[in-house]
Amino acid sequence: MNIRLEQPQDYREVEILTREAFWNVYCPGCTEHYVLNQYRNNPDFIRELDFVMEEGDKIIGHVMYSKAELVLDDGRRVPSWTFGPISIHPDYKHQGYGLKLMNYSLDKAREMGIGFLCMEGKIGFYSHCGFDLASKLGIHYHMQPRDAEVPYFLAQELIPGWLKSNGVIEATYCPPKGYFVSDENPQAFEYYEATFPQKKKAFVEGQLPQVCQSCGMPLTRLEDCGTEADYSTNFDYCQYCYKEGKFTKECSMEDMIDLCAQFVDEVNKQTPHPMTKEEYKQMMRGYFPLLKRWRR
Repeated sequence: MNIRLEQPQDYREVEILTREAFWNVYCPGCTEHYVLNQYRNNPDFIRELDFVMEEGDKIIGHVMYSKAELVLDDGRRVPSWTFGPISIHPDYKHQGYGLKLMNYSLDKAREMGIGFLCMEGKIGFYSHCGFDLASKLGIHYHMQPRDAEVPYFLAQELIPGWLKSNGVIEATYCPPKGYFVSDENPQAFEYYEATFPQKKKAFVEGQLPQVCQSCGMPLTRLEDCGTEADYSTNFDYCQYCYKEGKFTKECSMEDMIDLCAQFVDEVNKQTPHPMTKEEYKQMMRGYFPLLKRWRR
């Protein structure tokens, strides 16, 4: 087993690996291979931490790192870091390769002076290399209420005391813009995806929560999803917002917030802290601009 820096001649092989590793893992289908494809030309990309893992003459793993930032309550921004995608070929999963690649890259990141990492992933794996819930460190996730303990939002101080020494008591984290490239350029992503063999998208156990990118409704079954013009499933939008290849209603974001606010009583049945209608609308005003339909 060998770990080395990725080279240009590895790019396509690594993107194929990434697609295989992530398909239907965190959501129906995946976009991580396109994120990687585009990120290599992003100024946030850290080339010194772009590693492949080989077994014999075959690439079986890959990880990349990126610059990021934390937003403090007073609006100040503190440079930070994140990583991912990290990929292990399906034939080599659950054999310790992912942990070896992760620990190797973390050591290299620490040597470079990287003091703090936020990321989204499964704590069952990442706890083995030092990650814990970010909320325990006072770091909030941009798409959730501040008091939420988000089970998939994780963090680690690679350099003990880094947060305090940088004046971070509480802060909010949003993934770098480069991770949303498939949302911002959907046609380019579709063109890129068409260069790969077709694979079936599906909801499977263990995926991250999926929500309609128009109204925020949870998507957990095929029946919840909208449809394209050919009646195939659209996994981004719910059946109430998107049908037969178009939105069911042309409206502004504020119109959608007013519509969703009618269901605050149903929302309150599932939250520990009930909200008034106005409080719910205010929360949506902070959340909806992050959804694909309203993102600018």
